[in-house]
Amino acid sequence: MSVLTLDQTSRWYGNVVAVNGISMTVRPGITGLLGPNGAGKTTLIAMMSGFLAPSAGTVTLDGTMVWRTTSVYRSIGLVPEREVSFGYLTGRQFVLANAELHGLPDPGAATERVLEVVEMTEPAARRIGTYSKGMRQRVKLASALVHDPSVLLLDEPFNGVDPRQRLHLMALLRRMGAEGRTVLFSSHILEEVEQVARQIEVVVSGRHAASGEFGEIRRLMTDRPVQYVVVADDDRALASRLIAEPSVVAVSLRPEGGIAVSVADFGSFALRLPRVARENGIRVLELAPTDDSLESVFSYLVGG
Repeated sequence: MSVLTLDQTSRWYGNVVAVNGISMTVRPGITGLLGPNGAGKTTLIAMMSGFLAPSAGTVTLDGTMVWRTTSVYRSIGLVPEREVSFGYLTGRQFVLANAELHGLPDPGAATERVLEVVEMTEPAARRIGTYSKGMRQRVKLASALVHDPSVLLLDEPFNGVDPRQRLHLMALLRRMGAEGRTVLFSSHILEEVEQVARQIEVVVSGRHAASGEFGEIRRLMTDRPVQYVVVADDDRALASRLIAEPSVVAVSLRPEGGIAVSVADFGSFALRLPRVARENGIRVLELAPTDDSLESVFSYLVGG
């Protein structure tokens, strides 16, 4: 049972801070590393896998420093987001090369075993350059698993994968977690994480924003104040009425027209808005959310 531990881990490039003082523990089972693009997920995974040194703090596996500890690398498998650049190799040659690099006693047998695990035995004779996105992901997974690591790290493994291949990859990850491996994968899509991981670590702008089971993270996100724009035939009159509503947190008139409304309970607001407008002879012309993007959700978690 392997445990990855980050303790006040930071990484910066000149004046740019990619990861800022993150502490977290990744235990056996499946953990989702959730955050918007540019949040620092790839940098975190690079440090966890030993490809990048922390600028400050530590990354350890079962108490042993990951950076520049060769013995630890034998316990870690990495599936990077970037595409495999060896398109001229067959899938079998690619996986076999990694088995040989790890000095396995029977690299050929290990290669065949893991190709069967990811269901790539038949296409393994073809060049990687002819593979679909899903097949390339599976052969990368095979390469990461060939030395039977206790820790598996995957960077955005579902990006660009069609629905059928996505389901197959998710099933493989569940199997790895059920075997007792420590599996961490990154994603910027909450629903994607929900289908595979129960433990979620949220990162935003290089900081650790939240940690917990999926239900806890979902509640944090759905309970946040939501921003809407309401356009009416009399914005000023409607704004003065809405500010008295219990479900409304804040109201302001927008320079370009309409009302910016911050709502704590959209269900109550949706029921009250038409009634308030009708009671005051006001016509509502438009109601639209302004913060549907994940970035706004993550920013709320950081602020909270």
